[in-house]
Amino acid sequence: MPEIRKHLAELDPVWRRITGEAQDAVRNEPLLGGVLHGCILHHQTLEAALAYRVAQKLVSGEMSEQILREIADEAHRRDPSLAAAARADIVAVFDRDPACHRFLQPLMYFKGFQAIQAYRVGHWLWQQGRLDLAYFLQMRVSEVFGVDIHPAARIGRGIMIDHAHSIVIGETAVVGDNVSMLHSVTLGGTGKEEEDRHPKIGDGVLIGAGAKVLGNIRVGNCSRIAAGSVVLEDVPPCKTVAGVPARIVGEAGCAQPAMIMDQLFDGP
Repeated sequence: MPEIRKHLAELDPVWRRITGEAQDAVRNEPLLGGVLHGCILHHQTLEAALAYRVAQKLVSGEMSEQILREIADEAHRRDPSLAAAARADIVAVFDRDPACHRFLQPLMYFKGFQAIQAYRVGHWLWQQGRLDLAYFLQMRVSEVFGVDIHPAARIGRGIMIDHAHSIVIGETAVVGDNVSMLHSVTLGGTGKEEEDRHPKIGDGVLIGAGAKVLGNIRVGNCSRIAAGSVVLEDVPPCKTVAGVPARIVGEAGCAQPAMIMDQLFDGP
């Protein structure tokens, strides 16, 4: 078993780093030994650890941890892109969140990362036509994490949601790759229409805390939405918008605002 674990870890640098950090954490804080062994060191792959963590967080009196883990294991077994996205998300959080100092932290402690991984399982269920089970996971993610993402929404890789409280992402929303958003962001609709009614967020976009992006509008690649803004119209690529309603106030300020996480802008 140790030889198998070592071989698998050598093939997966993200998982190798997480297990190494977990071993260090156990040495530094023995009281967390049982938790870290159960969540990380007991598992041979990141996929298995993700399934275990999702099941452990979403368990309730209505559905057991064992059933939830079987669901998540099946999703990861049949769709390797789920764990590939999770690896990109871990690196994104580590690179962009100044409070994240180890790859271990998102998996163990950050509800934004955990909520996104649970959403990814629910989205896989939705794609398989298992709608009620997908809705059940959406409900539990909302109850546990305070993050409400419709399982039909499409979300890319390299996502960082900082703090993650009160995030809402609607059914027909699309979020591109390498997007960063802070707490209380809403990607919502503007009425009771049932067709394509939610925002389309491009790659590399930074969305500030409390921003509301409403309706079937497009936010161009590498743009910035200032905290507290209400965006009701399309945003061109590489621009900064701010205000209620939001207006263009300048350029994005850099090539990759979602990665730099600079939310300041020069303006009147």
